[in-house]
Amino acid sequence: MRVLVIEDNPKMAKGIQTGLQAAGFAAEVCHSGFEGEDLAAGQPFDAIVLDLMLPDRDGIEVCRNLRRRKVVTPIIMLTSLSSTDDKVQGLDAGADDYLPKPFKFEELVARIRALLRRGQATEGKVLRCDDLELDLYTRRAARGDQHWDLATREFALLEYLLRNQNRVLSRAQIGERVWDLNFEATSNVIDVYISSLRRKIDRPGLRTLIHTVKNAGYRFGIMD
Repeated sequence: MRVLVIEDNPKMAKGIQTGLQAAGFAAEVCHSGFEGEDLAAGQPFDAIVLDLMLPDRDGIEVCRNLRRRKVVTPIIMLTSLSSTDDKVQGLDAGADDYLPKPFKFEELVARIRALLRRGQATEGKVLRCDDLELDLYTRRAARGDQHWDLATREFALLEYLLRNQNRVLSRAQIGERVWDLNFEATSNVIDVYISSLRRKIDRPGLRTLIHTVKNAGYRFGIMD
């Protein structure tokens, strides 16, 4: 899942980005309102973390402009201003949630996940394909009588594959969504993680779900 962080404090922005990546998100950072607005309007993100106090324009204006531009991505507003009027102003501008500084990073991650689940209410807590199930809360995969607790990147990769069943996904697409936007295309890390997932969920005797598409990437799902 891709998160855009619009925060002018480099130290704060880097801390949020690092924490989000450790939690399994791909995080992009920008430090100004103009840049953030253009990026949010021009690329697909799953959530936006938006600071209220930006050097060139405030987060309220950025949020309002994004909604005018028909960007429906969930937005969490961050600010050191925590009065009721400030919160109301941010929510009225189109923000979905409001988190005052200072905050515990675990709360930010929890709020992002809550917003993502809110947009996926019909999906529930489990993604499925054939007899494979991925629990989004416990990060545990199950197939038949086998269960696996997945590492952060394994979980993020399998989640992305399950959300894009029967689509051919290039290594660049996977790298951008599961790792980060500056993923090195020549790296073999995706193949390493695909092999790791295959050893778990595509064991001998089970229907193959992860398919290599020559010169294109990977396809996840049931093939006739």
